[in-house]
Amino acid sequence: MKDFKEKLSRVPDLPGSYQMKNKEGNIIYVGKAKNLKKRLKSYFTGRATGKTAMLVEDIDDFEYIVTSTELESLILEITLIKKYDPKYNILLKDDKSYPYIELSDEKYPRLRVVRNINRRRKKGTFFGPYPNVTAARKTVNMLNRIYPLRKCEHLKKEVCLYYHIHECLGYCEKKVDEDTISKMKEEILAFFKGDGEKVLASLRRQMLAASDALQFEKARELKEMIEDVEITLRKQKIDLNRNANFDLFTYEQKENYVAIVIFFIREGLLFGRHQELIRTLDSIEDDLTQYIIQFYEKNSLLPKEILVPEIVDCKLLEDYLNVKVHIPQKGVLKHLLDLAKENAQMVLKEELEKTEKDSERKEKALKELATQLDLPSISRIESFDNSHLFGTFYVGGMVVYQDFEPRKNEYRKFKIDASCNDDLEAMKEVLYRRYFKALMEDLPLPDLIVLDGGKAQMHVCEEVLSALHLKIPYVGLKKDSRHRTSALIRQDLKEVPLSSKSDLFLYLARIQEEVHRYAITYHRTIKQKGNLASLLELAPGIGEVRRKQLLKRFGSLKRMKEASLLELQEVLGEELGKNFQAYLKELE
Repeated sequence: MKDFKEKLSRVPDLPGSYQMKNKEGNIIYVGKAKNLKKRLKSYFTGRATGKTAMLVEDIDDFEYIVTSTELESLILEITLIKKYDPKYNILLKDDKSYPYIELSDEKYPRLRVVRNINRRRKKGTFFGPYPNVTAARKTVNMLNRIYPLRKCEHLKKEVCLYYHIHECLGYCEKKVDEDTISKMKEEILAFFKGDGEKVLASLRRQMLAASDALQFEKARELKEMIEDVEITLRKQKIDLNRNANFDLFTYEQKENYVAIVIFFIREGLLFGRHQELIRTLDSIEDDLTQYIIQFYEKNSLLPKEILVPEIVDCKLLEDYLNVKVHIPQKGVLKHLLDLAKENAQMVLKEELEKTEKDSERKEKALKELATQLDLPSISRIESFDNSHLFGTFYVGGMVVYQDFEPRKNEYRKFKIDASCNDDLEAMKEVLYRRYFKALMEDLPLPDLIVLDGGKAQMHVCEEVLSALHLKIPYVGLKKDSRHRTSALIRQDLKEVPLSSKSDLFLYLARIQEEVHRYAITYHRTIKQKGNLASLLELAPGIGEVRRKQLLKRFGSLKRMKEASLLELQEVLGEELGKNFQAYLKELE
């Protein structure tokens, strides 16, 4: 470790944000402090342990920015974390935002599961969040069966199947009484506020009717729905005022590990619980504050109020989030905080042994990989794969792993030029687009590129990186006769055998399987959904102008498939028309 004594002597006793850098000049940690001098000195005096020791070993330099207030330092810290994505800052494992249930504010309302609600244009009434997306979908499906709300995105010209099975009132054709719609909305709102009697009564009526009609399978399904509703309502009951709407955070810590538990209370009901085990590096006060901010940036809706344990600076968090934050001191809310604390203790106990063992294996595998490749260290890995349809119409996928943990919010899909008809050409396009964009937008670069292929793919990677003047290490993965990974191929083309029993093999195989799954799922999704815009983009020789001409002439994929060759050639010309017709046949 370098001696920072002289540099530390010049650090002021003021609030601000500090940035730790490694030998390559990359920012590996961002923090904030009320007193920069005291906080920075704490890293280089005394004995660091766990993840903190790993950070200190990696530090080659540090910088700091003085701010006038602690709130400014918090804002700066969060901004820099977003920009640089430092490897040692805490990360939320669940990259997806939680789903909510929306009752839309339209003339003919819809009930549906939604995400990213802060980006939605239309306003509605939202219920949630739902940590269990399956539970949210089951609830929506059940209520949509009971209440015949609108199901389609846009009103159609004629009634559809939902009308005929009595799950829609045929809003596109029929005149629906406003009082009927208002009554349905009132009963749905009552259900989400804990009054499920009308929903249960409707389900019981349907169950008896099905039983009388000897439809025993349907009657049993309805009976199971009734039991689900009764269990859900019973689980939600807690001794709180119906107007209570808040999220409650608490934690339990042991060394560098922190279990965080969140209770979601809506209309006095417990909507759900989130739990997560993270590794902390800085003070638990700062890391918990940072965690709460990240959580709401990923999960959209802020509640009316946030309850936190005593260690959190309520005023600071309140100023940043612009929502009421307080520490419960007594009564039912203090009891609820204690209950959440007990949950956190159980989470920590259950997960700690498993996580510590897994972390040790990952650290050991990363060191082994770095040693085999003559690299100082490896943390961020990016891996690529392509998928195609009958040797044409390629798409690409990129997955990102940090310390062998997937970073799913950083995965990327690539639509490859329709003229591409070769694996190596597809790989070349994907790599070039990825790292050209990384250079232009100053995105984080990986410590290692893992290619799902051998020497040919490695030559392509070398060509792309050389053209962009980038020096990123890369490896290939060689497969045996059974199509199983058997060796690493280094940049000097030497092969490093991999034992199928080793941890390194296990983690590399996981990356390989994940990138393959990601690319092929993207291709299947495009085909299965029949997404017209996506399918046209994959068609050979069809650019934006041609797509618009096809859409204007035919309007749908079905009509394009039904069109004669002559009709297609009238829009596309003789040769392109033949190719497009062949493409459409391959999609069937």
